[in-house]
Amino acid sequence: MAGRSDKDADGRRVLATNRAASHEFHLLERFEAGLVLTGTEVKSIRAGRANLKEGYAKVEGGEVFLHNAHVSPYDAGSRENADPLRVRKLLLNAKEIRKLGKETAAPGVTIVPLALTLKNGRVKLEIALAKGKKTYDKREAIAKKDVEREMARARGAKRG
Repeated sequence: MAGRSDKDADGRRVLATNRAASHEFHLLERFEAGLVLTGTEVKSIRAGRANLKEGYAKVEGGEVFLHNAHVSPYDAGSRENADPLRVRKLLLNAKEIRKLGKETAAPGVTIVPLALTLKNGRVKLEIALAKGKKTYDKREAIAKKDVEREMARARGAKRG
């Protein structure tokens, strides 16, 4: 895995992404959080066997927890494997937790996971405060992407 080129601009290796999040939600503000994981979960995530699509985070009792994120059991983990859908604690500053708690108290605002990355040997989760999009917003975003794609094609055709 040493020669993998799936690193982002900060030199982090992206392990899993939630591509549906930007389609389903308006992303308001992003945060980076650590995760409390077991050893076999770390190995499984490093192997790219995590799914964030159905995941969400919730502030409970002054702490933030990740719900519904699926981490497949590690093949060589045997009895050490944790439940794939277990609730995982997120590690954030107290100030960030207070902000997330205050913002999610408003109706329609939630915390969605965006990406699992590897930074300096540690698994990090990028989360965002998000507000759900209406159907017409989604159509508008798709139309905008189509126009941009067509413009890019036209520019490429002029050069070639």
